[in-house]
Amino acid sequence: MWERGRLPRKPRPSPILVPPPPASPPPPPRLLAFLLPRSLLSLAARAMPSRRPSPLLLLLLALALAFLFLLLSPSAPSASHLSSSLASAAAAVSTPASSPPAPVKIYMYDLPAKFTYGVVRSYMAARARAGAAGAASAIPDDELRYPGHQHSAEWWLFKDLRRRGPRDRPVARVDDPADADLFYVPFFSSLSLVVNPIRPSAAAANASDAAEPAYSDESTQEELLVWLERQPYWRRHQGRDHVFICQDPNALYRVVDRISNAVLLISDFGRLRSEQASLVKDVILPYAHRINSFQGDVGVESRPSLLFFMGNRYRKEGGKVRDTLFQVLENEADVIIKHGAQSRESRRMATRGMHSSKFCLHPAGDTPSACRLFDALVSLCVPVIVSDYIELPFEDVIDYRNISIFVETSKAVQPGFLTSTLRGISSQRILEYQREIKKVKHYFEYEDPNGPVNQIWHQVSSKAPLIKLLINRDKRLVERGTNGTDCSCICSTTKELLRK
Repeated sequence: MWERGRLPRKPRPSPILVPPPPASPPPPPRLLAFLLPRSLLSLAARAMPSRRPSPLLLLLLALALAFLFLLLSPSAPSASHLSSSLASAAAAVSTPASSPPAPVKIYMYDLPAKFTYGVVRSYMAARARAGAAGAASAIPDDELRYPGHQHSAEWWLFKDLRRRGPRDRPVARVDDPADADLFYVPFFSSLSLVVNPIRPSAAAANASDAAEPAYSDESTQEELLVWLERQPYWRRHQGRDHVFICQDPNALYRVVDRISNAVLLISDFGRLRSEQASLVKDVILPYAHRINSFQGDVGVESRPSLLFFMGNRYRKEGGKVRDTLFQVLENEADVIIKHGAQSRESRRMATRGMHSSKFCLHPAGDTPSACRLFDALVSLCVPVIVSDYIELPFEDVIDYRNISIFVETSKAVQPGFLTSTLRGISSQRILEYQREIKKVKHYFEYEDPNGPVNQIWHQVSSKAPLIKLLINRDKRLVERGTNGTDCSCICSTTKELLRK
């Protein structure tokens, strides 16, 4: 209200708030200035709020505008072409840069039948009943069956190459030796060693010529080498690119010095000297298991026995430890340890024992390895290995510490040490061992398509680069004396020995 006699006051003008000039956008990053024209950048700047935008937001917006510009450009690729390009790029990222290596080419010699099917027929004839010795000769080759034998890898490899197997194998059989990287010699050397039975049959014992067996393994080995030494591909590199299987520790014993350049497929080094065989050039094979595989699941409730062993108590060389282990273990309540020779009944008893035991003992025999180890693995019976010099197959893909227990011989023979160690292993740990065994069990079952045959060829193929290296190396070496050290650490047969 106005006061009387005074004019009303003029209202005081409010101060004028002048807005600050808009902040200039930050200079575009160099990458954006390079990718986009100035007109697009200025348009992006006007569209942004007055607040300083983050560089990340600018980058995202610029990329979106660039993509839009690319699609609207007259020279832009079609949508289908762009989609296919993006798909190709994605495929290139997901596909490994290098394709799997080509299979190693292997040529299998067409040996005279006496070295393959003839060995099987000789084995059958030596055990035939009176008057039936000639029946084996009437059986066609394709109907012959290899005798049940722990060294049957030679049969499986031979049959696999004959049917040529799947295409994704590590080796591929070729018909022209000129195309081959390796040469396989399919002599049934392990079966040849046992053609003549230790105890002749009654028919053979009563025959007039029983003292002179019709088959001679030593003569067969010599004949094989005579045949091979006439082959140009054997003479070319002194057999270095050839492959022999001699799984029995005594197989090819008469000629092993003359073939030691070659790749030998063996079970261990028990009967071989260091200049004859080595892990560098040779391949360790698993024995074929002789008992039935366990078809059940993991578990300890159905395995009441702690430890099982059945085999020959008295062996030579490293196998002498068996007698000591018998003395230490035979009175333990939950341990089954029996002396037994190879027979059908022994195999049935071994099957029952391994399938009902938590652990299976594997002591050294005449050589460090034996088929009993692989019988245990296919039985899901955790092997307890007492063999200080054992070599094991496929150690590039199998860690045997996960599926076996290794005990030094000096400790295993101490009374109470072995059983107290095994009793201290929990049921949960036994189940872990069994699960790990199930994962690798197929590596020990020759009838499995992805089993040991495929893995053996993988091992053989891995030797091919080394063989090529040594062949090329031999071409440039001059004659050297024998008093120096050869740092190649590779077994090598001297030329003088080959000429004998």
